[in-house]
Amino acid sequence: MFVYADNAATTPVSDAVFNAMLPWLHDRYGNPSAIYSVGREAKAAVEDARVKVASLIGARPEEIVFTAGGSESDNYALKGTAYAGRKKGRHIISTKIEHHAMLHTLEWLEKQGFEVTLLDVDSDGLVSPDDVKRAVSDNTILISVMAANNEIGTIEPIAEIGEIAAAHKIPFHTDAVQAYGHIPLNVREMNLSTLSLSAHKLRGPKGIGALYIKNGTHIDTFLHGGGQERGRRGGTENVAGIVGLGEAAYQCSLHMAEDAKRVTALRDRLIAGILPIPYSRLTGHPTRRLPGNASFCIEGIEGEAIVLTLDSLGVMASSGSACSSGSLDPSHVLMAIGLPHVVAHGSVRLSLGPQNTDAEVDYLISAVHKTAEDLRAKSPVWENNAPMWAKFE
Repeated sequence: MFVYADNAATTPVSDAVFNAMLPWLHDRYGNPSAIYSVGREAKAAVEDARVKVASLIGARPEEIVFTAGGSESDNYALKGTAYAGRKKGRHIISTKIEHHAMLHTLEWLEKQGFEVTLLDVDSDGLVSPDDVKRAVSDNTILISVMAANNEIGTIEPIAEIGEIAAAHKIPFHTDAVQAYGHIPLNVREMNLSTLSLSAHKLRGPKGIGALYIKNGTHIDTFLHGGGQERGRRGGTENVAGIVGLGEAAYQCSLHMAEDAKRVTALRDRLIAGILPIPYSRLTGHPTRRLPGNASFCIEGIEGEAIVLTLDSLGVMASSGSACSSGSLDPSHVLMAIGLPHVVAHGSVRLSLGPQNTDAEVDYLISAVHKTAEDLRAKSPVWENNAPMWAKFE
């Protein structure tokens, strides 16, 4: 059996999205900036998609700026807000478990003279709103906390942090790439100034995303060019991609609650089936987590080995370990929630989507059990060392 269980990395394009995009890849090829009929037709398609993307988060259409994806949106939000506010101050607050698109951008901003405070999280991956409040200073010009973590699935207290940001009149950004289209989000209720999203996390195409920018938010233009997107993001619009994102958002508006309920049930069944593996544990919050995210550490084996062995069994999964990139360090997220190296190296993330089935979950459970048993049988670490869990529980 083939089972795709890496929906947090990317999702298969849905039939509805594919069919919506297809005409704009061939017959309807107009440039949205052109004033003749085929250009106006393309422009209308872009604006229709803008309405759909905005509606899903309670935004206004003119507050949506289309980008090339989540990483560009994160860069735009951080750099644009930092440089717009640099005369007021240079202090930025974020967390230690952000996506690398955020962390690497924050590192770059530090080199430009900005001060960055990265807050700790608890053992479930939750950041404390009180810690955010304590970190605020007169020099703070931006708070950025991800809506939900991409590795362990923990959903952060964005509304509570938004109240703190609003009380201090500080711009507030959230990287909602994992959350948009999967859990309810409302930019007004959460007091958000900016929000990043990406189509390929919700069965849309790769290479297209958006940044919500609240009306009145001061933010410098990130990509200069021909004045597209009301002068906020230069470059000819990716019409087919934008239409795909719009359709994906629309489908989520119709089916998100139903899909979340079914996928959560699959996720909980998966978790219950894998935790009986000796010396395994769930990472992330036990209940306050994304519907499809089930992430684990299994002691005595490497995450990369788990992923490759599962691949040989027809299961597509991922590991929080950075071994595949040439690094010997485990995930920064797992380290931030307090796991020791020896435990964090055995990480595996299984992320489900609406297309997954009960039969696939059953196969996933059996495949992970077999993988753990086979790899431990070959592992000198497992054979020669007493299990470490007792020391850390």
